[in-house]
Amino acid sequence: MTFPRGLRALDHADFRLFFGAQLISLVGSWMQTVAQSWLVLQLADSAFKLGLIGTLQMAPVLLFSIVSGVVADRLPKRRLLVATQAALGLQALALGGLVSAGHVRYWHIAVLAVLMGFANVLDMPARQSYVLDLVGKADLVNAVALNSAAFNAARIVGPAVAGLLIARFGVVPAFLINSVGFVLVIVALLALDAEGRPGPRGAGTMVAEIAAGIGYALRTAQMRLILGLLFAVSLCVFNFTVYVPLLAKNVLGVGAEGFGFLMAALGVGAVAGALTVASFRNPPLSGMFLAAFVACAGLTAMSVVRHVPVAVALLFVIGFSGLVLVASCNTALQLIAPDALRGRVMSLYSLIWGGVFPIGSFMVGSISEVWGVSRAFLVMGTIALSALIALSTWWRVRA
Repeated sequence: MTFPRGLRALDHADFRLFFGAQLISLVGSWMQTVAQSWLVLQLADSAFKLGLIGTLQMAPVLLFSIVSGVVADRLPKRRLLVATQAALGLQALALGGLVSAGHVRYWHIAVLAVLMGFANVLDMPARQSYVLDLVGKADLVNAVALNSAAFNAARIVGPAVAGLLIARFGVVPAFLINSVGFVLVIVALLALDAEGRPGPRGAGTMVAEIAAGIGYALRTAQMRLILGLLFAVSLCVFNFTVYVPLLAKNVLGVGAEGFGFLMAALGVGAVAGALTVASFRNPPLSGMFLAAFVACAGLTAMSVVRHVPVAVALLFVIGFSGLVLVASCNTALQLIAPDALRGRVMSLYSLIWGGVFPIGSFMVGSISEVWGVSRAFLVMGTIALSALIALSTWWRVRA
């Protein structure tokens, strides 16, 4: 089977199966994200507590990503992914069971968020580096872009479906559907031929291997720049699970369906961005700078939004430009990194892309609690734009 050039990674049978299962599972994961945020607001009605859940969920990524990169380089990636998917499925099932039984409390959500974080911290670098085993270097950019498109297509479908389900049946179906999605991924992983076996190991300790990965990133100027751009946008822009429910409820005055629609607008933009990246062979640095600037400027503009159509348009732009940046950073880092260090390099990507989320989420929740989410958009957007100016100045002076 031969696919068009823009879908060429799907020519690989293993990747086709992995991609299809992931797409179904990601819809469920986005449904759970929306349902969990809505559940927190129902139980606590607090911007701070909503931000705290995001912080707890991503804290393990912040604390242990570097270690998990070494694990991904040492263990067969397929087996590691089966274990993480099982853990995530059980977490979703437990949350759905607590809500269904009428026993759920805020602290339950907090504990389960931490457990999800520990599963994700192992899952992320293994998943990122496993793609290369499925498609090879020639089709890596296209595969990463298609994975990003799947993630964000799910962002369109998942929140929209979740909004409808929550409005009519409550949050329980979203959690149960998500748990079933993880079962499908496990079945698909077990059917793949690519084991994702680790490369040859030296005699060094885990600490030495961690130091080797960090040292390589610090010595490579282009990698430092890419990680810096990713840090600025991840810290300030990608806190949508905090921004958007507060925007929907406290600024725009819309319910669960409106919330799902706003999240879907982000997803539409992100899918368009992913398909744009799919046409790249090697993402240019100038394109990364432009995408980061547009995302941060769009976030700042959200501070004055008071009408749903304007919010939808801006969220589309932020989703598009943010995804172009993230997918470009992902592929550029994998193409730069040596094979033996790829897991560790991608753990740095995971650390920055997901690990700084607890800090950003806490900042957004705290600012919103005191001054409102509109002020949070302004403050975080200004911080991000200032960081981009600093990075651009450093890169020009260095050149």
